[in-house]
Amino acid sequence: MELREWLEGERLPQLMELFAAGWWTADRVPEGVAAMLEGSDLVFALVHRPDDRLVGFARVLTDGVYLAVVLDVLVAPDARGTGVGAMLMDAVVRHPRLAAVRSVELVCQPELFPYYRRWGFTERVGRSTLMRLTRSS
Repeated sequence: MELREWLEGERLPQLMELFAAGWWTADRVPEGVAAMLEGSDLVFALVHRPDDRLVGFARVLTDGVYLAVVLDVLVAPDARGTGVGAMLMDAVVRHPRLAAVRSVELVCQPELFPYYRRWGFTERVGRSTLMRLTRSS
């Protein structure tokens, strides 16, 4: 497995395959994903070297001081349970640009709380709750 902090343009079709398998990312289109990559502060890609295939992806938006938000943690369905997700999360939480950030946050389904607790994440965030304004149909 090779961890990269970039995603080559020619891997966009592979990323689209990963997105197709995610319930929250399945409707994304290549043009939007390309723009999303440009706007992301950190990108993490795990490539399975023997077949040169993208098997894991995550990205982070951050101000570098107070807040970092981990987004789109995705693992290829056939690579789940093999440690790919853990490799991604290790890379995220240990990244030098995030070392001094006060709060690293992510959004996940409740059944994933135990998984993310391994890195110190907690669902106890005071009285805060997620709010969203959606502008898609």
